Amino acid sequence: MSRTYQTFSSSPYFDDRGPHGYATPITERINPHSRPIVSYYSPKGIGAQHYGERHPMKPHRLTLTNALVFGYGIDKQIHHIYDPRPATQAELEAYHDHDYIDFLSRVTPQNQNSLKQAIDQFNCVEDCPIFSDMYDFCRMYTGASLAAARKLAAGTTDIAINWSGGLHHAKKAEASGFCYVNDIVLAILELLRYHPRVLYIDIDIHHGDGVEFAFYNSNRVMTLSFHKYTGDFFPGTGKLDDNGAGLGKHFCLNVPLQDGIDDDMYLTTFKTVVDDTVTAFRPSAIVLQCGADSLGCDRLGAFNLSIAAHGECVNFVRKYNVPLLVVGGGGYTIKNVSRCWTYETAVLVGASIEDNLPTTIYDSFFSESQWKLHPPLTGKVDNQNTPASLQRITTSIRTKLRYLQGAPSVALQDIPPSLGAWLECEDRTREEKAEEKSTARAGEQREDRSTARNEFFDGDHDVDQDEDAASASTSVRGRGGTTGRRARGSRRGRARGRGKVTSTAPAEGDEEADDAETAVVPAARRAKPRGRGRGKGRGRAKAVVKEREKEASDTEADAATTVDPDEEIPVHTTTTSQPDEEVG
Repeated sequence: MSRTYQTFSSSPYFDDRGPHGYATPITERINPHSRPIVSYYSPKGIGAQHYGERHPMKPHRLTLTNALVFGYGIDKQIHHIYDPRPATQAELEAYHDHDYIDFLSRVTPQNQNSLKQAIDQFNCVEDCPIFSDMYDFCRMYTGASLAAARKLAAGTTDIAINWSGGLHHAKKAEASGFCYVNDIVLAILELLRYHPRVLYIDIDIHHGDGVEFAFYNSNRVMTLSFHKYTGDFFPGTGKLDDNGAGLGKHFCLNVPLQDGIDDDMYLTTFKTVVDDTVTAFRPSAIVLQCGADSLGCDRLGAFNLSIAAHGECVNFVRKYNVPLLVVGGGGYTIKNVSRCWTYETAVLVGASIEDNLPTTIYDSFFSESQWKLHPPLTGKVDNQNTPASLQRITTSIRTKLRYLQGAPSVALQDIPPSLGAWLECEDRTREEKAEEKSTARAGEQREDRSTARNEFFDGDHDVDQDEDAASASTSVRGRGGTTGRRARGSRRGRARGRGKVTSTAPAEGDEEADDAETAVVPAARRAKPRGRGRGKGRGRAKAVVKEREKEASDTEADAATTVDPDEEIPVHTTTTSQPDEEVG
């Protein structure tokens, strides 16, 4: 008689669901240009890490999430799936202290007794225990967030998902709340290399204190946290009155909520506050922390949110079409966490999935909910929030946003060029340098109309012409010539305040005096040329005036007649350099 032994391999690979159906996986692959580009980051082996037997944090939830994502066929709708490299120690020290990171790299369960003082100093007790491969675990989830941030900064993806990240409690030099390395802060610092403003939104039930403290004095990062606050609920921070400090004043927003908030109240408050914040701050990138401990029936939570409402928050942020980094966070009922993050992955890629869960090797985890994606919520907590209290929070947030007075930006800074750029600059022509400084138009060169004193006659505008040419053109261009044009000063009596103006008419038959005047005028013009012929007929020297007076007395002219201001007759005007000296 042979004996039959029941082993694991002989048990059914999948549960028999009976009348409950199975989800049909998506088989159609995404068209590369039909939707926003989505990148999915899943470090290999990260779900195998273990905090401890009785510890509420279970990295195994990441394995369940990946199983559901691939089981639904959502991977066919994702453009890129990456297994990113772990972060280096230098990358971790971009925010954290060197001593703290060095401690994390050295401590192990085997030598923790010899490092007890450092363990107490860096708060690696109780909530943050020392477990095997702890440092590798930190490097893996941080490396995924950094890789996602680099993709967003490079513009090669629109939405980046890293469910292994989102550990928002870690401080600069100590662990806190199951978090050892703050991958969110490091990812935001990476985004700030390119993006001038980053908005951080946290829908974990616990306040995102680590991220808030890191950027408490910065106006380039606005932190917005929706969380439970009673004063004694971990971490005990996140009051409505916490505003930031220094340059970061009014750039720190908190929405403290009470137990039992439901879908309608949460979504109304969330959409109102987020929309006002995005309108006022105008972020160029958004980081969304999707802690699933805000779901109903969570092991450490006290809210009544459904998976659909939690996913609607993600969908609302997605619709802003701003580069978006989505990370995980809290969540301690792993079957609910995996369902929530699977549904939100489908929301982010724009795919519609069935309520029935796909067939996976983890069917036993979901048997109690009859393998449904959206099971009915049981064990609700009494709602202690009122419409009046939520309205007061919304009004307070809007009041803070009025202090922003426009979104901040980054001051422009000159980057020193390389030596090759300096040498190349020396070889540029004057026109190219002027073009670069925007003082000249491309392809054009300015030609100044300046003439030298000794240049030859070239055109009618030249002032260095010969006597014959000058005398011939005097009657045409001279302002005091014998043409029919009205002489300057003939109507005013004074030429622009330079002195009295008198006019003399030559006696009839006095050709000698006329010839003398004709010969003197070009000589006076040649004596002191003015650019472009300016000043003709005015500003003559005293020597010319005296010479004319002597010639006029020799001709024994009868008298000098003054020209009537309203009569336009040929006259010859003389303006003296002395205001009260008359010519006659």
